Amino acid sequence: MQLDARIMKLCYDEYLRKCLVKAAEAIGISKWGSPPDGAGSYNDEPEDTDFFCRCGDYNRPYGRFFLNWYSQYLIDHGDRVLAKAKLAFGDTPISVKLPGIYWWYETNSHAAELTAGYYNSVNRDGYAPIASMLKKHEAALNLTCVDLSTVDEQKDFPEAKVDPEGLVCQVLNAAWDAGIPVAGENALPCYDSEEYDKIIEHVKPRNVPAFMRLSAFTYDRLNQDLLEEDNLKEFQLFVKRMHGNFSPSIRYIMLLC
Repeated sequence: MQLDARIMKLCYDEYLRKCLVKAAEAIGISKWGSPPDGAGSYNDEPEDTDFFCRCGDYNRPYGRFFLNWYSQYLIDHGDRVLAKAKLAFGDTPISVKLPGIYWWYETNSHAAELTAGYYNSVNRDGYAPIASMLKKHEAALNLTCVDLSTVDEQKDFPEAKVDPEGLVCQVLNAAWDAGIPVAGENALPCYDSEEYDKIIEHVKPRNVPAFMRLSAFTYDRLNQDLLEEDNLKEFQLFVKRMHGNFSPSIRYIMLLC
């Protein structure tokens, strides 16, 4: 759960450095053509760094310029990839997986998301631009971590300022606002009813319009433990609950991988 500023290694690629230099020169501030200093290293927490701390450089003019360039470059790359995919696959539905990076979500900077290229912080919604790009290509958004409980995760990792449910809620709202379908999958192995209850709470919330329900769910991390008698019975019940009592326009697809 530590901060890994080296995730920004993309910015140190020879060609990306040139792009950053050009972006800085385009706004007339050539000294901004370098990745940030003071972003810390693998074992640093956000408050231990100059860039990600509460009043850090991430929310100052250079930091905002850099993070906007960094995230937009990745979104533009996704835009180009999806354009090629649509040409190759035609009308075949396409789903784009969005990792659930929920550690440090309760800090101002959301440092883990920033280092991964998601420009999402306490004062900026980083998922709306992604959802808008997916809408352009009529692609679904596939979100991980719909199985996680914030209370449980905070109990296990109190120092990491996690909030997986807050992240799920934000991403779902971005997708609904953009009018794109959402799929989901679990981040960790699931075997008991409490974990399955959390999944169903996100996938099939009660008393909401059909568009606010997930269109598909992937059960990830199939392993030998799942096939043990008690675990398999719980899973069978989960599958029945997922496929029961849903709107005719919604189809729940259980994929084992």
